[in-house]
Amino acid sequence: MQNKDTAAREIFRFKQQHWHLLAEKAIYWEEEKALILSDLHLGKSAHFRKAGIAVPAGIMQEDLFRLQQLITRYLPERLIIVGDMFHSRHNNEVQYFKVWRGQFVHIRIDLVLGNHDIMNEEIYSQLEIITHETLTIRDIHFIHEPCEDNNGYLYTFSGHLHPAVVMAGPAKQRLRLPCFYFGRHCGILPAFGDFTGLASLDPAPGESVFVIAGKSIIRTQ
Repeated sequence: MQNKDTAAREIFRFKQQHWHLLAEKAIYWEEEKALILSDLHLGKSAHFRKAGIAVPAGIMQEDLFRLQQLITRYLPERLIIVGDMFHSRHNNEVQYFKVWRGQFVHIRIDLVLGNHDIMNEEIYSQLEIITHETLTIRDIHFIHEPCEDNNGYLYTFSGHLHPAVVMAGPAKQRLRLPCFYFGRHCGILPAFGDFTGLASLDPAPGESVFVIAGKSIIRTQ
């Protein structure tokens, strides 16, 4: 089912909650008034440029502007970031985020630490980010790396993989597109940051997959 709403969202009723799946590669959790996203990798472009690799400037600014638009649209009370908010150690892009953060001091930011979130705890504190190894809200569990079973929790959300599925078109065209994946015990969020790769999934029958195709959300199964 394709949602043609100009806001580009699909409301998925799952686990007795309402999840607004957004084409901007985030979820608005209606009951918690929370925006959920994963894998921003802020600072990644600066990290590559420092290593002498030509990467266009402005990638992080575009990601944060997209997040700013979502905040303005949904007025969340908190952001839940499911790992890899920052790509590496402190750099100038972290300072840019600090300025950006000043616009939204009223919003709580919860970061479930990912493998790239390696800055000193003091820096996260200065940025008014609350860090967690794992986080559980309303029996929904958040970790960064995908689970393989129910882990004793009702349901788990993760990131890390930057999930995608391959879509076939006419004339043997094939596109790999980011997606939201809802398995039996575990869901995987798409990477919010644009400067990230994609890893193809092979969903099993009965699992729910929502593909992000430009400004549309398409349920494929």
